[in-house]
Amino acid sequence: MLKRILTLLVLAVLSGQYIHAQVTTSSITGFVKSDNGTPLEGATVTAIHQPSGTKYITITKKDGNFTLPNTRVGGPYQLTVAFVGYSPQTINNITLNLGEPFVADVTLSTKTDVLSEITISAASSSAARLKTGASTIFNSRQIAISPSLSRSITDFTRSTPQANGNNFAGRDGRFNNLQVDGANLNNNFGLSTDPLPGGGASPISIEALDEISVNIAPYDVRQSGFTGAGINVLTKSGTNTFHGSAYGYYRDQSFNGKHAGKVTLTPTPQKNKVFGASVGGPIIQNKLFFFVSAEFEN
Repeated sequence: MLKRILTLLVLAVLSGQYIHAQVTTSSITGFVKSDNGTPLEGATVTAIHQPSGTKYITITKKDGNFTLPNTRVGGPYQLTVAFVGYSPQTINNITLNLGEPFVADVTLSTKTDVLSEITISAASSSAARLKTGASTIFNSRQIAISPSLSRSITDFTRSTPQANGNNFAGRDGRFNNLQVDGANLNNNFGLSTDPLPGGGASPISIEALDEISVNIAPYDVRQSGFTGAGINVLTKSGTNTFHGSAYGYYRDQSFNGKHAGKVTLTPTPQKNKVFGASVGGPIIQNKLFFFVSAEFEN
C-alpha cells in the first residue's frame, strides 16, 4: 500500500512538471474602473479572435481585475468591456504573442456623459503587453519575410540578441529546451548544439510555423527545463477563410560565391530542391478548423 501511494505521488509530481512546461497560448489581463476611479465588479469582458470567430468571455472581480487565459495566439482581436449604466468601450486590432500577456486597463463612463460608444486603439497607453523577462518573438509575418538559409527554426533563433549560434546567454545549446505546440522536440542525443533532432534536417517545415518565442529568463512558472533558452514554437491553424499555398525552392553551386579575397574557389557540385504546399480552413464556422502542410526535399 505504501509503495502504491509513493508511486502515485511521483507520477503526480512528474505530470505537474510536464504541464507547467507547456506554453502554447497567450492571455489578456486588465483592470476596469468607472470614470470616478471606482473598480467595477461584474463588468463583462469579451474578446473575439476575428479571423476564426473564437470568443472568450469573463467577468471582472471585486477589485475590477479580469483575466482571459489560454487565448489563441495572433489576431487581430476585438476586446469589448460593458457594464450596466455605462457606455461600453472597444479596443480593436489587438495581436497576442505566445506566452506574453496583453494588458488592457479600461475606464467606463456613464451613459449620460457620452452620446456614442467609445473606441480606442491597441496602441493607446491604456493597453500594453506585459513583458515577463528577456524574450524575442517572431510572428508569422516575420517568419514569412525573413531570409532563411537552411529553412530551419535556428535561422530565426540566431537573431536573438543573447544568442551566439545555438548557444544563449553564455550557456551551451544542449541546455536549451525546444517545444512545438507544447510537446518536446529536443535533440536528446546531444552530439551537436542544434536544438532540433534529425542531423540538420528540419522535421517541421517553416511554412507550417505560426510563431516562435525565445525566452532567456522568463518569470512564467510554466516555463522550465532549461538554463539556456526556452524555445516555444506554435504551428498554424485554420480560420474561417480557406487559404493555401504552394512553393518550390532550388539551389545549386552557382548560388555560392567563387572568390574569397584574391583566392578563387573551386565550386563543389551540389543541388537542392524543395517542394511543398499547405491548406487550411474551417470545418465548422467559428468552432473547428484544419491546417495541413506537406513538404518534400531532394
